[in-house]
Amino acid sequence: MITQAFVLGAGLGTRLRPLTEELPKPLLPIFQKPLITFALDHLIALGVRRFVINTHHLAGHFQALFSEGSYRDRPVQLVHEPDLLETGGGIKNAEPWLKDAPFIVYSGDLLTDLNIETLIDEHMRRGNDVTLGLRRTGLAAGVVLKGERIVEITRGSGPTENFDYANVSVWNPNVFGKIPAAQKISFIPILVDWIRQGGRIGGVALEEGNWFNIGSRMEYLEVHRTLKSTQWKPSYVAEVDWPRAIAPSAIIAPDARIEGCSVIGEECRVETGALVRDTIVWPGAQIASRSDLRACIVRSRKRVEGTHHNADF
Repeated sequence: MITQAFVLGAGLGTRLRPLTEELPKPLLPIFQKPLITFALDHLIALGVRRFVINTHHLAGHFQALFSEGSYRDRPVQLVHEPDLLETGGGIKNAEPWLKDAPFIVYSGDLLTDLNIETLIDEHMRRGNDVTLGLRRTGLAAGVVLKGERIVEITRGSGPTENFDYANVSVWNPNVFGKIPAAQKISFIPILVDWIRQGGRIGGVALEEGNWFNIGSRMEYLEVHRTLKSTQWKPSYVAEVDWPRAIAPSAIIAPDARIEGCSVIGEECRVETGALVRDTIVWPGAQIASRSDLRACIVRSRKRVEGTHHNADF
């Protein structure tokens, strides 16, 4: 069992602007549940007992979410990066909290139910230094797997038998000696050099299960539609009432219409005669009377009126 995890929370989420001008990407709500908490729930189900999370963009929101210094009674250590260090630099920066034992690295913006037990078992059984979860996602095949070993990692597309990194992996603490301190660096060149030096860098194809990449506003809307249409709920999710389409504290006029795959957050107000269809409304927002919103995203505490399609506020 691996009992500690490094969860990546420091990304900028530039392709999701303007949504990420309000919240860091890992905190975007999915049916009113912060995205990063899916990762934490998944890891808790695997036996993880403490978390290290790196932050950079809008770090105060992480402080608010984890104001007690814990999540579900497991300690959470936030490590702020004033200058973004990327994945390799972020791992090195977390060394003081992770240096004594193997750890899982898990992207805080990942929504999946991959069988990570298989990844952990392979890592331990093979005696690997690092084991990457791999998947054919159609985004950027660049990891060449021969048997159980990764023999090459390239940037961009490669042979069709190549895999993509599935954003979850297992690391031994000897990695810290391979990464320069206080340097912005991806873990990719670190692993490339380690492979050349004979490091035991393994990979496991994790093709079953769901894996959602939320890289654009359309993908953000689509993941809600997919979850609703398939009624998918990962077994590890802690909240029995998730997914939540309409928050109990929302105030909706009797003649307002909430249609399709719409989500109305906490303390929202939807006024008389409004139509909200396939639209995500974050907490505290207001939809004015007789407004018509379709495929929109309304951020927290915004007030919207009029007719709008495929717009963000």
